[in-house]
Amino acid sequence: MKTIFHLLMISSILCSAPGFSSEQRTILVGGNGNYPPYEFIDEEGEPNGYNVELTRAIARVMGIDVRFELGDWRVVRRGLEDGTVDVLQGMSYSEGRAKVVDFSVPHTIVNHSIYTRTGVETITTLQGLAGKEVAFHAMGFTHNYLSEKKIAVIPVLTGTPAGAISLIAAGKPDYAVVASLPAAYIIKEMDIKNVVPAANSVISVKYCYAVKRGNADLLAKLNEGLAILKQTGQYQIIYDKWLGVLEPKGAPWENIIKYGSIILILFLIALSGSLLWSWTLRKQVALRTAALQQEVLERKRTMNELKLKQRQLIQADKMASLGILVSGVAHEINNPNGLILLNMPLILDYFNDTRHIIEDYYVNNGDFHVAGLKYSRLKTKIEPKLVDIQDSAKRIKRIVEDLKDFARMDESDIEQVIDINQIAAAAVRLLENRIQKSTNFFSTDYTAEITYIKGNPQRIEQVIVNLLLNAFQALRNSDEGVCLMTKYSKEKNEIILEIHDEGEGVLPENIPYLTDPFFTTKRHTGGTGLGLSVSAGIIKDHHGSMEFTSIPGQGTTVTIFFPAYGGIIV
Repeated sequence: MKTIFHLLMISSILCSAPGFSSEQRTILVGGNGNYPPYEFIDEEGEPNGYNVELTRAIARVMGIDVRFELGDWRVVRRGLEDGTVDVLQGMSYSEGRAKVVDFSVPHTIVNHSIYTRTGVETITTLQGLAGKEVAFHAMGFTHNYLSEKKIAVIPVLTGTPAGAISLIAAGKPDYAVVASLPAAYIIKEMDIKNVVPAANSVISVKYCYAVKRGNADLLAKLNEGLAILKQTGQYQIIYDKWLGVLEPKGAPWENIIKYGSIILILFLIALSGSLLWSWTLRKQVALRTAALQQEVLERKRTMNELKLKQRQLIQADKMASLGILVSGVAHEINNPNGLILLNMPLILDYFNDTRHIIEDYYVNNGDFHVAGLKYSRLKTKIEPKLVDIQDSAKRIKRIVEDLKDFARMDESDIEQVIDINQIAAAAVRLLENRIQKSTNFFSTDYTAEITYIKGNPQRIEQVIVNLLLNAFQALRNSDEGVCLMTKYSKEKNEIILEIHDEGEGVLPENIPYLTDPFFTTKRHTGGTGLGLSVSAGIIKDHHGSMEFTSIPGQGTTVTIFFPAYGGIIV
């Protein structure tokens, strides 16, 4: 049963990973081109090493595309800071670096050691290197660490860890501080005989992914992918392949032979016994395996259905809470706004009745100041300003009423006779502020023919608002336009509502999934994938249909068809 539980848990994690839900751009992964065994360019000119294989495994389980850029560490690191590189796949953690980049959870620990030539005085602490010439990788962790700890060595900077090892092997300087595994790899590959570790693990540091400050979405994907790899055992396979072979082995050969012989004898005894009865179990195992696989599939399907229902319930509760909130806020706005509408006619009448008295005073006594301004300058502006105040208050009242209609928990059926032009106009008024912020080219074209359908006005308005918001979000700048129009098809006796935007468009492979619950191409900007799904359900309830046409880079058109109402309206 534990095996079944782990299978279910892993399947659930994989299925819920963000990479499975939406298409994402290629992530540019930077790294050191000469830092084996962690990352390097191999003899065939391809990225290779522990970091590269780990990153590829994370990309697979998270469903993201990656491209590697391995080269000079100083150049690649600057690339992260200026945004030309999205993530560094191997960077040692320090408090100083944490102020300029965000780190993932560590995927391993890097130990640094002091290396010297045979016959040179042994120094076993970093402090003992003070005043000595010390070779190390420029802008590498050792460089930052010695600077932060104010250990006054005489630096001899190299482009790579291999360069530091080569320098002390050649005779100058006498010491180098290099990561232990890269040093062991370099000494083995270059067959260097006169360089030995003087002190092991003088620095131990967390080795992590690093992203630009604030890139929380990418960092979350890396952390989640790393957790999945560790849980499935893939991480340990990659670690053992690249790093385990260079780590010092613990048990002596004598113990290995001794305990290996015991294990071999026990294995042979067990194997001999198992051959006597294994043939009787094969059929039972096959049957049981098939049953378990079916059980896993059933549980997986049940879990996915439960997750979907839970998300829908949460969203429904949020929308209900929003409706209550809007009603309360609308009431509080209407109270003071009602006073403005009540008193403005009185103020206008007062102004008109007293204007000739003030004007006579001005003619007889000359100019004077009112509210800090000269009357001659102010007199032509007072009445228009009072009218503007009255018109603005009326506009506030209209917006609040539209907002209340949109958020109202309407329990009525969908058999009301409604004018699609009026509903569309109300939706436009509700979004007037958003329209002004989104585009300089918004237009409407309402048909003068039949415009009546049977339906629920609040729910139809909700659909139009959702589709308009999607159109505005698709625009790349305010010079791209949105058009809303209504038409009547006499041949099919249908009312057609069409919303066209000149935005970024939708890829052809995504169009069939636009109305699926929780499918969204805007996850990175907070999209939930519920707007079009809810809208499609409302349209279906009204016996209508919805179609999408789009050209990537040129825009999208959403067309809704409703049965026209041809009866007599009373």
